Amino acid sequence: MTGAVRIATRRSRLALWQAEHVAARLVAAHPGLVVSLLPIVTEGDRVQDRALAAVGGKGLFIKELEAAMLAGDAEIAVHSMKDMPAALPPGLVIGAALERADPRDAFISPSHDTLASLPRGARVGTSSLRRQCQLRHARPDLEILVLRGNVETRLRKLDAGEFDATVLATAGLERLGLGTRIRERLSPQQMLPAVGQGVIGIECPESDAGIRALLAPLEHAATRCRLEAERAFAARLGGSCQSPIAAYAELAGDSLHLHGLVGSPDGATVFVDAIEGPARDAVALGTALANRLLDAGAGPLLQALALGSGH
Repeated sequence: MTGAVRIATRRSRLALWQAEHVAARLVAAHPGLVVSLLPIVTEGDRVQDRALAAVGGKGLFIKELEAAMLAGDAEIAVHSMKDMPAALPPGLVIGAALERADPRDAFISPSHDTLASLPRGARVGTSSLRRQCQLRHARPDLEILVLRGNVETRLRKLDAGEFDATVLATAGLERLGLGTRIRERLSPQQMLPAVGQGVIGIECPESDAGIRALLAPLEHAATRCRLEAERAFAARLGGSCQSPIAAYAELAGDSLHLHGLVGSPDGATVFVDAIEGPARDAVALGTALANRLLDAGAGPLLQALALGSGH
């Protein structure tokens, strides 16, 4: 295989690791292919002094990468799927979903072994509304503070004593060789993961059959099935960037089990439910679970959150 592929990526160490991992996988699948990286500083990387939800949410890490593709400066973009909004711009698709790494959240603290062992009033730093909601719901006695920045920045602030603990994605830490920092891997029952957490996705133009054929060997069918269920759940909820939403799908043979959560950022209100059905119906199951939560009361909550955020 000859030819060239340019990958649009964020400049963080984790994003570059993921892009290089995809580049290596592409070259292994297509010997002779020339793959290069186009590192881009995104708006989400530039704005570090405010909570992510307050400045536009997940899309801030994505838009410039998509613009590079649409402008013809790159053929594909590599993302952490947990950073991807539920709806993609017209003409763009996830051309391949790589096999999912550990989707769990990780508890990290210099001086405490578990989330449960944190003393009352302990300061936990996180920029994720999903994590804030679940932490406050489980432990209303904790002080939850905003902690932004890349993984290394967050760990540095933690080590400097600004916080007693933080919660980060296990997959990101392990990809950066920082797995030893993990004190406790939080089960989905303790902390339901973000939609797509642990999955690297490759975005590409829908109409580019050549690129889609190049990406095909990297596709992991079981991961795609789980991802589609989780993303369908988020898409049906249509949550704003002010909405704590979590979903986690598991496969057992031909059966898919999906857990979903919608809550308020203060953790006072949390709706949780689960659904099971044939894996081939992944999208329908995600939509059905979202409808159940909307009917249970998540609808008015999401409307109030969207109004409150000005969306």
